[in-house]
Amino acid sequence: MAEKTNGVARIHEGDQVESQAQEDIWNCIFGFTEMAVAKCAIELGISDFLETHQEPITLNQLSSALGCSCSSLHRIMRFLINRGIFKDVSIGHGEMGYVQTPVSRLLTRNGGNSMAALVLLESSPVMLAPWHYLSARVLAKENTTAFSAARGKDVWEYAKTNPEHSKLINDALACHARATLPAVIDNCAEIFKGIESLVDVGGGNGTTLGFFLSIFGLMWDNLFRILIIVCVMSHCLFNVII
Repeated sequence: MAEKTNGVARIHEGDQVESQAQEDIWNCIFGFTEMAVAKCAIELGISDFLETHQEPITLNQLSSALGCSCSSLHRIMRFLINRGIFKDVSIGHGEMGYVQTPVSRLLTRNGGNSMAALVLLESSPVMLAPWHYLSARVLAKENTTAFSAARGKDVWEYAKTNPEHSKLINDALACHARATLPAVIDNCAEIFKGIESLVDVGGGNGTTLGFFLSIFGLMWDNLFRILIIVCVMSHCLFNVII
């Protein structure tokens, strides 16, 4: 009897292992959906609209403001709430209203700590295409990148002839700089002591250089950058978030 019981236990344990394995594969199959729905939220301007309102916003109010199908928007919001990106709260009379969370505020277009530009870049068709060339890249004998295999040129050459993608890259790099440079200054400011000249090679719209100017501008005598960046520096300096 004990042996049969142990056998049944092993069968149940095997079923649980198999069930977990299938769940893991399903998560793998639909792993792309979180980024896709986050991109949708950014493009619709959901976070931007909620950020301008202090009180919870109902589904009808949100769909009306954004010009969306109420039923489709409900499914999008249900997914985002399930992932903890937005939150719904009771506003009485059986109604629920949507409010921001620390995560959703990172999806605003113009917030100082926004990460929306990074989401839009990495979810763009141009940046997703190379992932379909991973096996070809591994099998290739020549030293090429997956991006080159997908687009016929590297990402920087591609950006030169595609202004819209170039802007996506520049906005994303600026977003990354705003997110990371404060930590660099807070924890490693001493490494910049004694520097008299700084050359910023690469980059896009001058956000990094503008940040350093706002912190160390009076300490450094010379800061150099390529001409196209200098042309937009005056605009960027007023948009650096410290």
